[in-house]
Amino acid sequence: MDYSSSRPRPENGTIHPAPGRAERRRKAGRGRRKGRSRPSEWCHSMAACSFRRSIASQLSKVLDLPPENLIKAISAVPVSKKRHVADFQLSIASIAEDGSSNCLTENLQLQAQKLAERTVLQQVLKDGSEYGVKSELFSTVPRQKAVIEFSSPNIAKKFHIGHLRSTIIGNFIANLKVALGHEVTRINYLGDWGMQFGLLGVGFQLFGNREKLKSSPLQHLFEVYVEINKAAEDEDTKKLAKDFFRRMEEHDEQTLSLWKQFRDFSIEEYIRIYERLGVHFDEYSGESFYQEKSQEVLKMLEDKGLLQKTTKGTGIVDLSEKKDLSSFSTVMRSDGTSLYITRDLAAAIDRMNKYSWDTMIYVTDKSQSNHFQHLFQILKLMGYDWAERCQHVSFGLVQGMKTRRGEVIFLEDVLNEVRSRMLQNMASAKTTKEIEDPVETAEKVGLAALIIQDFRGLLSSDYQFSWDRALQSRGDTGVFLQYTHARLHSLEQMHGNEQLTDVNVACLQEPDAISVLQHLLRYDEVLYRSSQDLQPKHIVSYLLTLSHLAAVAHKTLPVKGSAPQLAQARLCLFQAARSVLANGMKLLGITPVTQM
Repeated sequence: MDYSSSRPRPENGTIHPAPGRAERRRKAGRGRRKGRSRPSEWCHSMAACSFRRSIASQLSKVLDLPPENLIKAISAVPVSKKRHVADFQLSIASIAEDGSSNCLTENLQLQAQKLAERTVLQQVLKDGSEYGVKSELFSTVPRQKAVIEFSSPNIAKKFHIGHLRSTIIGNFIANLKVALGHEVTRINYLGDWGMQFGLLGVGFQLFGNREKLKSSPLQHLFEVYVEINKAAEDEDTKKLAKDFFRRMEEHDEQTLSLWKQFRDFSIEEYIRIYERLGVHFDEYSGESFYQEKSQEVLKMLEDKGLLQKTTKGTGIVDLSEKKDLSSFSTVMRSDGTSLYITRDLAAAIDRMNKYSWDTMIYVTDKSQSNHFQHLFQILKLMGYDWAERCQHVSFGLVQGMKTRRGEVIFLEDVLNEVRSRMLQNMASAKTTKEIEDPVETAEKVGLAALIIQDFRGLLSSDYQFSWDRALQSRGDTGVFLQYTHARLHSLEQMHGNEQLTDVNVACLQEPDAISVLQHLLRYDEVLYRSSQDLQPKHIVSYLLTLSHLAAVAHKTLPVKGSAPQLAQARLCLFQAARSVLANGMKLLGITPVTQM
């Protein structure tokens, strides 16, 4: 399919930080990071990959030098869309003492380039889904156990659009770590405890309807929550809410039964949304799990002399260097009950005991940076050195996300909107073919559009959402990635999905073919970079460039009508491009479509 879209229109409106963890930590500081990362033309910290070793081995015969001397001198640089440069270059000065002859330099660089290009196709098709991750770049990276906490909505509330970022970012990090051979546990830490459930419990007693709760649970609970919040200014209502929550903490059977219904209905509806997003979790836990263990944490803090009492009776931990209370964290209410951070402390300790993890990553919006800084500091003060292996991956706000009905609140509305718009665009496109399941295709392409627009920049940056820009079929969009993948898949089908063997890659001499080959060589470096800073933008940029290069090659390098040997080599090139494109899309949480 191929259709155009009008220029993006400026839109107003801001999506604020996701509820759930954000609501549960509304007192957290709002640290901001500005600035863009500067793309580097050289990957300075890379180890020798299999291509470099292969090239070095063959060049060593020409130069009569040990391969080890050559590996460090071979480096990859990004391919340019506007000009063709050798993706692999050889630093002659680092291997020849006199740094001499220009002729020798050019000759060696040419040989390095040719050898690399001739190797890459066989490597892509041989490694399949493991291409890139099997690179020697990762040979010195130890395999680890990673716990990743992400999404984390508040139960009894519909899935807010603000949760989209936490969910897809956490999913990407988990996907990447699994692909690189790490053992990953995905945890959804639900906001399922606290005074708000006392308020909701009273609200349901006053305004609730059992039938509505069964038929549309979260919509009904949302309506109840709106009503009870209007009444919450009344002191009698506040007292009823406190009493309800007190009975929950005292394990009153009736109040806990109602709370459990809220929780079960919520998880059931969340799972349905997660299926649409292609996301799964290994564990659903929540603050309720750590209600009692948080009391053990308070006892530990007291035993270690870390817990101090204020004049109001609240419990605090002094975090200041000079121990002058210039920085502290409140960990206990005046009545002795725990707070969000206390339960987080208990959860972190429990997860270490349960999983013996090497790294634990929390994915939440950047307003919670202060909370996690305090959390990690307290754990360290308690003597847990592994606190240094905890990490907070923060993200910014989405601005301007509105549906046709106006300002958006719920994620499901956005998913339905993007699917509807994609169906409309597909139906009006002249090149759209008959699709077996257009609704499912529109869902997958629409989700790709959302993910790519979200992942193009630095995660900590806010960004302006635009439906027009996100859904364009041309340009740097998820729709274009999906279209390119479907087009290359169609090309393979036209030629019978042949298993290509003994392909003469030397046939591929055209600049457009060389550009694709050179770009394929860089995939391992891009994966390595994303694995270091956990930013998906490196992979997004790589895939968009690959799609543009493949689109150009598709036009200029026909398979049909070419000489058999050349046709087979070109088909091999396009198969390799599609394979790497699919691999990268899956890491980002996108399901590649085969028709469009």
